Amino acid sequence: MSKSKKLSKSEYHKVLSDIYVDLVKWQYWIKEKGLRVMIVFEGRDAAGKGGTIKRLIEPLNPRGCNVVALPAPSDREKTQWYFQRYVPHFPAAGEVVIFDRSWYNRAGVERVMGFCTDAEYKEFLRSCPEFERMIVRSGIILLKYWFSVSDEEQERRFQKRASDTTKHWKLSPMDLESRDRWIDYSMAKDEMFFYTDIPEAPWYVVDADVKKAARLNCLSHILEKVHFKDIMPEPTSLPPRKQQGSYKRPDIDTQTFVPSRY
Repeated sequence: MSKSKKLSKSEYHKVLSDIYVDLVKWQYWIKEKGLRVMIVFEGRDAAGKGGTIKRLIEPLNPRGCNVVALPAPSDREKTQWYFQRYVPHFPAAGEVVIFDRSWYNRAGVERVMGFCTDAEYKEFLRSCPEFERMIVRSGIILLKYWFSVSDEEQERRFQKRASDTTKHWKLSPMDLESRDRWIDYSMAKDEMFFYTDIPEAPWYVVDADVKKAARLNCLSHILEKVHFKDIMPEPTSLPPRKQQGSYKRPDIDTQTFVPSRY
């Protein structure tokens, strides 16, 4: 695998613009054919998952695309079948669902931080491949992406978050804990891949040390994995507007406007 290179801003935006056009066509095809697409984003903290998801959904119609980022399970959810709270978010015909972290929390943060028992963890490793085979057999297109970032790059991004007021919210106590557990998370990821990198639902690893390249590589791969055709209707010229009759707008002094500061 060749390492990603840094792109100029103009190169990046040119490629991203082309990808956005294809994503619109891609979603149109999914809706027209009634496909069900589910994309799982996983990886280390600060690996760039959120930025890629943001670019993925930006050109899409939100009525057919949903991002799922579940909070910690409630006391009731902790007593349910582990996968139960994820299933209600699965796509219907013509929909795309994106999981910003998923059921793989059990194999990552829960395993490393001790939030689950050994028995629960081992059961997850047994159940997860069968769960995903059921998903695929049901006709859902399941894509799983792991964003891989080096120790040095992750630390650089953490330091940037710590010094940037607008990014403080991105630095959670769990992020800080992960800085001291690099090897533990690496071992957990390796074991997770051993059991869950299955032919029916393989893991696709994104080299995420260069953010812009990672976004473009991931988005272009998504377009390749869900084959589509351009069935967008041709643009049409709008006819002249019909006469609206006699209408007089109220005096602007009767309305409260936002101050024009800029």
